[in-house]
Amino acid sequence: MLIAAKAPTPVPVDEAEVQFSAIRAQGAGGQNVNKVSSAVHLRYDIAASSLPQDVKERLRALRDSRITAEGVVIIKAQSHRTQELNRADALARLQALVDSVARPPRIRRATKPTRASQRRRLEGKSQRSEIKRLRGSRPGD
Repeated sequence: MLIAAKAPTPVPVDEAEVQFSAIRAQGAGGQNVNKVSSAVHLRYDIAASSLPQDVKERLRALRDSRITAEGVVIIKAQSHRTQELNRADALARLQALVDSVARPPRIRRATKPTRASQRRRLEGKSQRSEIKRLRGSRPGD
């Protein structure tokens, strides 16, 4: 019987707390890249957001290059030709980042090996030891 994993409770990002700025995209694209500001910089201040406090702490603790030392998430989206699509892409990436820390990590509880597993381990070690002992020179050779 399979037990379905409990899905993390969604923590929606309030779009009013997100700042967008349009910039010119980098890379190939000809005249469109040179003239149109279709890329988007998204800035999201973690401390000033309406996220739950535990989610804020886990988000700040992430070792992610998109999070500055001041606790601001900066995402650059430039994969699409239109600003609207890049804006939606940046928001989706921010939501995925928040969702990755929305669920608290499972607490690891230390366990001890069973007696049977300890016995099997020691038997395997003694068998290996015996094999190696027999490799040595025999008396009388």
